[in-house]
Amino acid sequence: MLYEERGPYPETADMSNVASYFKAATELEPASYLAWHSWALTNFRMAERYTGRHLGHRSGTSGIQDATARARSPPTKLNESLSNSDFASMRQLLVTSCSGFLKAIALGTKSVSATVMQDILNFLTVWFRYGYLPEVATAVKQGIQQVAPETWLGVVPQLIARIHSSEASTRNLLHTLLSDLGTRHPQALVYPLTVASRSPSEDRKKAAEVLVHSLRVHSLTLVEQAILVGEQLIQVAVIWHEEWHQKLEEASKLYFSEGNVVGMIDMLMALHGKIRVPPQERTAMEDQFVRLYGEQLEKAYTCIQRYIHTMNDHSIPIPTTTPRQQRRRDSQDRNRVMHQATALLSRAWEVYYDVFKKITRQLPLLINLELQHLSPKLLLIARNLSLPVPGTYAVDGSAVNIKKFGSNIEVVLSKQRPRKIVMIGNDGLEYMFLLKAHEDLRQDERCMQLFGLVNALLDRDRKTNKHDLAISRYAVMPLSHQAGVVGWVQNCDTLHALIKEYRETRRILINVEHRLMTQMAPDYDKLTQLQKCEVFNAALENTTGQDLYKILWLKSTNSEKWLERRTNFSRSLAVMSMVGYILGLGDRHPSNLMLERSNGKILHVDFGDCFEVSMNRERYPERIPFRLTRMLVKAMEASGIEGNFRSTCERVMDVLRDNRDSLIAMLEAFVYDPLISWRLLGTQHNAEEAEEGEQQGQAAVQNGAGVNGAGVNGAGVNG
Repeated sequence: MLYEERGPYPETADMSNVASYFKAATELEPASYLAWHSWALTNFRMAERYTGRHLGHRSGTSGIQDATARARSPPTKLNESLSNSDFASMRQLLVTSCSGFLKAIALGTKSVSATVMQDILNFLTVWFRYGYLPEVATAVKQGIQQVAPETWLGVVPQLIARIHSSEASTRNLLHTLLSDLGTRHPQALVYPLTVASRSPSEDRKKAAEVLVHSLRVHSLTLVEQAILVGEQLIQVAVIWHEEWHQKLEEASKLYFSEGNVVGMIDMLMALHGKIRVPPQERTAMEDQFVRLYGEQLEKAYTCIQRYIHTMNDHSIPIPTTTPRQQRRRDSQDRNRVMHQATALLSRAWEVYYDVFKKITRQLPLLINLELQHLSPKLLLIARNLSLPVPGTYAVDGSAVNIKKFGSNIEVVLSKQRPRKIVMIGNDGLEYMFLLKAHEDLRQDERCMQLFGLVNALLDRDRKTNKHDLAISRYAVMPLSHQAGVVGWVQNCDTLHALIKEYRETRRILINVEHRLMTQMAPDYDKLTQLQKCEVFNAALENTTGQDLYKILWLKSTNSEKWLERRTNFSRSLAVMSMVGYILGLGDRHPSNLMLERSNGKILHVDFGDCFEVSMNRERYPERIPFRLTRMLVKAMEASGIEGNFRSTCERVMDVLRDNRDSLIAMLEAFVYDPLISWRLLGTQHNAEEAEEGEQQGQAAVQNGAGVNGAGVNGAGVNG
């Protein structure tokens, strides 16, 4: 198409001519999906021309960067720098594109699912961005009736993200759409709506409660079950031992490092309030915690209360930062009171530190837990549910429902201590999940959407559909903005676990490369960059880096299986290298890369660092486009990257470039989504700010770079 050849903003006359031809095509073939898709997309690009002009678009910038700028720009200001005629033209183009997208969506079929998803996302962009315009709101209201409700199941996260829109017409129409969808597919909406009802944002919480109430009218039992399961799983995700261990560490930093006594007291009082609940409301695990530490913590609580009363009685403000040097000497009475109050805090922290040490020793023993001790309701009440097992609900309404939960819970030994839980479906099969706390899984959920789109594109293209290049995906179900469950991928091991096992059986140090570097240069951090490179290369020369290569060989039953696994390894690594580059995916350490035992494919997990977050972090920023260490290269074929890896990279990048409109539409959905907590270019957003959508954040995604070599040659596990 013309706009593809001349960039996103060609001359108006050229675009108008193209649009007129597509308009004629829709009149000649009213039932042609391709005609309506092309006509709507052309009008959408013409409307973007005005938006780009308003924002000072420069040629050479990426589509995502422009989308980010538009996302941060208040839509009501667009007409302030446009002439009346330009603003009127833009409004007409938006209405036309909106109507065209809805018509194309209604005509779309499975054979063009990737471009239909592009149409849906572009339509949502127009609706949510310009729904305040009366003409656009009318076009949406009229056109949305012709689209089957099932069509919106693929973009439920994007719809739920906007339920508290400040624009009344957009919000009301969206609520109507979700209510209709909930009537036909209540199981598809009950999880995300109950999650939204736990939001820290009051506006979002109220909007979700309205929609949950509409679900209750026809699916009361389903809603009650979803609330019960969600609350109990959140309770199982973090036990009191772990919560006190984490919060005591955070409170100590507030007090000893920052001098923020107010923040410390607020955090500790919230914890004390939890353990003061009546015994009949506590679980067996919580009773054990109170028996072990309740008496000690009560002493610390008394000291904190006496500190507060002492400071209040003498009208002394409780500090929030480390006190600076006083310009004048405080009175002797004030100094005496401050000394007494500080002594009370010191006494409390002696108790807290003793409790912290005891919990630290106990936590490694709490590996195999019983569900009856953590949540008897989940074990005894949550049976034969109408709730679907996460990831099993289909568009036709079929699903595997939860029959019961497994009685044993295994804790995975890592920093966050996630749990391995089992849901038994009404089909008799066991479905294993990883229950994670302290993580917002909504971004992982969006990444699974993106990978689904990429898989559809790869499957449709003749250059890639015969090479089994599909990205492995798994179910992701957020429970709140700080917890959720992800599907457990069977028969997979992390690269870290595989390499550790290989080295331990051969009595090789797990960090042998790092040990060689520290022996050669004990003051490594003080060296210059050139000296660090010399030390690094010396460590490489004294190690083989063939651990992964040997693992693939030893885990294969015969040479034919080994060749197949090696090919799958190279191709799957190439696909995710390209997609991860487009997504700006970082934090690809060996524990976030998994190897499938059956076929040798690489599987990625944990997508918290997207859009080049890791490139902009303060300590140890990642300057590489994707992970391609020495160990990964040596596990490939004899030619290294100059074989299946390079050819697959080129084919995949060609497909991504050819379908950049669909990808840009999906990535723009990331940018516009107010629920994603962006942490780019040094800007930190907490969960509440992200929920409120006060700042959309920034995304830097370079579009369409080629494959010109390896990212970095690392060393072993830590390379």
